[in-house]
Amino acid sequence: MTLKNNNKVCRYLTAKNWILVLFFLHSSVFISGCGVYSFTGTNLSPDIKTFSVLNFTMGTAGGPSDLPQRLTEELKEYFQRNTSLISQPGGGDLVLEGSITGYDVLAAAPTANDQAGLNRLNVTVQVRYTNAKDETKNFDQAFTYYADFPQDQTLNQNEARLLPTIRENIVQQIFNKSAADW
Repeated sequence: MTLKNNNKVCRYLTAKNWILVLFFLHSSVFISGCGVYSFTGTNLSPDIKTFSVLNFTMGTAGGPSDLPQRLTEELKEYFQRNTSLISQPGGGDLVLEGSITGYDVLAAAPTANDQAGLNRLNVTVQVRYTNAKDETKNFDQAFTYYADFPQDQTLNQNEARLLPTIRENIVQQIFNKSAADW
């Protein structure tokens, strides 16, 4: 190839690179022009910068004593992983607080001889959510999740296996209702 042809190739590549750069810049304008959107699925106003998760309490008999603290910490971690908000001990733009109001083992899937085919661990958490920037988003709502275990086993045999899944699902429900506005 001659020097003249090499210059044409270099100009072509440079022009092609500029076109790609302009395309990506142009695309980002469209994405940011669509209002408040996040790739994590949150629907938070850009003026919200902080959040607080106050210590949850145990408002029912039964259940492990560390359940409220674990729920509190998992909720904080979930918000930190899925938003750009800064956690603070109190007085955040968003405040979550609440208590565990239900920790019950119920019979599920009855069999023909009136015995439970499965037992169900059901956990209910009452959550108060305050949005300091938009009071119309505030709520006080119960969130429930459950997990089943065989009827021939005790709760003590299954509790350590079931609670992480229950807590994870309750945390996702709370996040979806508060930050994603579902």
